[in-house]
Amino acid sequence: MTNSSGGSSPSGCTRPRTSVSEAEVEALVRGICFKTGPPRTIGVEVEWLVHELRTPQLPVTPERLRAAYAALRTVPLRSALTVEPGGQLELSSPPAASLMECIGTVSADLDTVRATLREHGLGLVGIGQDPWHEPRRYLREPRYDAMETCLDRRGPAGRAMMCTSASVQVCLDAGHEEPGPLGHVRRWWLAHQLGAVLVAAFANSPLAGNEPTGWRSTRQLLWMEIGAGRAGAPPLDGDPRAAWARHVLDAPVMCVRHDNGPWEVPEGLTFREWTRSAVPRPPTQEDLGYHLTTLFPPVRPRGHLELRMIDAQPGEDGWIVPLAVTAALFDDPQAAETAYRAVKPLAERAQPLPAPHNPLWTDAAMHALTDPELHEAALVCFASALEALPRMGATPEVTASVAAYRDRYIARGRCPADDLLDRLHGKDRTP
Repeated sequence: MTNSSGGSSPSGCTRPRTSVSEAEVEALVRGICFKTGPPRTIGVEVEWLVHELRTPQLPVTPERLRAAYAALRTVPLRSALTVEPGGQLELSSPPAASLMECIGTVSADLDTVRATLREHGLGLVGIGQDPWHEPRRYLREPRYDAMETCLDRRGPAGRAMMCTSASVQVCLDAGHEEPGPLGHVRRWWLAHQLGAVLVAAFANSPLAGNEPTGWRSTRQLLWMEIGAGRAGAPPLDGDPRAAWARHVLDAPVMCVRHDNGPWEVPEGLTFREWTRSAVPRPPTQEDLGYHLTTLFPPVRPRGHLELRMIDAQPGEDGWIVPLAVTAALFDDPQAAETAYRAVKPLAERAQPLPAPHNPLWTDAAMHALTDPELHEAALVCFASALEALPRMGATPEVTASVAAYRDRYIARGRCPADDLLDRLHGKDRTP
C-alpha cells in the first residue's frame, strides 16, 4: 500500500513514453487498482488547515507559510509531508502492520509538525472546510494551474475544494479475492454504503464565510458540485475492476502535459476518446498514471482502497476516532459483517445512482445524524467497532476515545458540525 492524495507523481507501475491503446488502458487499470490478499496493512492521510495559532480568523501570508514549510522540511518525519494547493498540510503515513502502529507513527509526526509550526506562530486546525477565508491558491504549479482551469468550468466549488478543504482519508487493503466479509467485492460495496454513514457521523464543515451553508458537511457538497466524471464513483453493479476501468476510460482528461510550454486543458475529452483520436498526441502509460491521480471519487482504488469522504476532525487527536472506527468495521470480520447488515437497508435510498451523487449521500452531507436511518446505522456501527477494537489490539485509550465520541455525538444524533453551529449562535454548552 502506498498513500497519496492526488499528488503529481503517477502510479509506480506505469512506464513513461509508451503509448497505450484503449484495450491496454483497461487491462492496466484492472491489474493495478485492486491488489487482493488478506488485509494486513492500514494507512491514514490527515489534512489540516494552517492558521494563526491564537487568532485563526486572521489570514496567514504566503511568506510566513513558506518560512514555516521550509523549517518543516528540515525535521525528520516517518510520514510523507505534502502541501496542498491552498497551503493545507497533509501527512500520509507509511503502510502500517496494525492500527496502533499507524496511530503511533502519525501521532509522533504530528507532535513534531506542531512544535515546528508553533515556533512560527502557526497551528493546525481540524475542520473540513475553512469557515473564515476565501479560496486563495498558495502553490503555483502547472498541475494546479490546469486543475483550476478545468474545475472553474463547473463553478466555484473546485477552487474551494483545492484551497479551503481538509479531510481524514483512511487507506485499507482491497481485501481477499474470494467472497466473504473481507472479500474485495464486499469491501468495495461496503465502502460506498458505509461511506454515507461516515460522512454523517464525522461531518465537520457547516460554515463558509462564517455563515451556515445549510449543510453539515459543506466539504462533501463541494465534491458533489465538482461533478460525477471527476469526483463520482462508478456504478456498483458488477465487478469492481471492470466498473472502475470503464469509469477511468470515460472520465474527462484534466490536462495534456507538455515538456515545453503550457499544459492543455481540453474540454470534454475522455481518456477513451484520447486513446482513439491520439490528438493532440497519443496518450502514454505515464499519462494514464497521471490521469488516475486527477480522479477524486469518494473511494479511490489505488491497489488499496482510499476512503476520502471524512471531514477533518476537531482536536489534536480527533483524527484517530474515524481511523479506528473505519479500520474496525472493515478489517474485523465480525464487525464487517455487522456493518454490512446495518447499511444494507440504506442502499435502497441510494437508488441506482453512484456516490456521492445520490439521495443517501446528499442527506448524509446535509442532515448528518438528524436523519433517523443514518443515526440508527451509526449507532450499530459504533457499537460493533467498540467491540472489535480490543480484538484488533487497540489500546484502552483509543477505545475510550471512540466511546467518548459515541457518547458525545452518535448517541445524541449529533456531529462536530453541530458544535460549530451552536458556537456561532451562542448556544455552545460543550466543555
